[in-house]
Amino acid sequence: MEEQKLQILELFGGIGSPRVALKNLGVPVKSIDYVEIDEKAVRSYNAMFADELAYKTQSVVGWNLKPDILIHGSPCQDFSIAGHQGKATAAEGRINKGKGGDEGSGTRSSLMWETVHIIEQMGEWKPKVVIWENVKNVLSKHMKHNFEKYLSYMKMLGYTNNYEVLDARDFGLPQARQRVFTVSVLDDEAFDFGMMKRKFMKNIKQFLEEKVDDCYLVTQPSVYSVIGKKGIRRATIIKEYANTITTRQDRTPAQVIDLGGGKYRYLTELECWRLQGYSDEDFLAAKSTCNVEEGKMNRTLYHQAGNSIAVPIFEAMFEVMLPKFFDINVS
Repeated sequence: MEEQKLQILELFGGIGSPRVALKNLGVPVKSIDYVEIDEKAVRSYNAMFADELAYKTQSVVGWNLKPDILIHGSPCQDFSIAGHQGKATAAEGRINKGKGGDEGSGTRSSLMWETVHIIEQMGEWKPKVVIWENVKNVLSKHMKHNFEKYLSYMKMLGYTNNYEVLDARDFGLPQARQRVFTVSVLDDEAFDFGMMKRKFMKNIKQFLEEKVDDCYLVTQPSVYSVIGKKGIRRATIIKEYANTITTRQDRTPAQVIDLGGGKYRYLTELECWRLQGYSDEDFLAAKSTCNVEEGKMNRTLYHQAGNSIAVPIFEAMFEVMLPKFFDINVS
């Protein structure tokens, strides 16, 4: 008899942060579907979960689309302040920010409404829990109308919503990364974020490589000249923790490590993955799908780390959620 597995549906799945968290907790998982438009992220995901992806040819008749947990983190660029810096005039920025995630706006962030429609189309049966992650700016005055509309829509579908801004530093990672997590539970009981176990932030030295290639040295005058400066054009020296890991490390605003003697370097791809809570094994599996020429920075791996969600936050969330709503004990 096949082992009972927690069934999840990952939309805008990236490199599978929630699934990694469940794997780390020892919870048997069946990902009944994984949706991600980035072909390179899909290859990394498949490599990371190769041991669990024993796919078999099956008929679509009776195909199961009944996940226990639906997780979505719709693209955040149109909710993010950083997404507009240097990419548009002030007027264009105001227009884009006004759109944000408006339904039918055509922005990437508006894809969150596709998630709502998927739940609607499931009919009477609905996932017990829906988790949505996004940038803190979704709560700003420009964007909050969409956030509140989402909560209202989920309530109409029978869910009780609760949300909180969570920082990766409170879950052991030396990375200042604040994100809004919304947990919607079917019926009347709300998820209690206060039950999540916080952890002391680890020493960032545990996450850094001892020796790195010269390609990580800061050489661009545009970055070198703004080290220690403030404002948009800046490069912050990493001390106790890193700032939010982004999809690029080598352009301002940047963050650098002081090597002494007037030399600085960027975070490596592996360090960025570690600062998101991934293991070296996860990283190496992903790297095997997108190797680059020796002595070159791997933009794909930086991009995947920057777009991901901190794994330990999901671990702490599932440690509370699974016993309470699914009668699944975690170690």
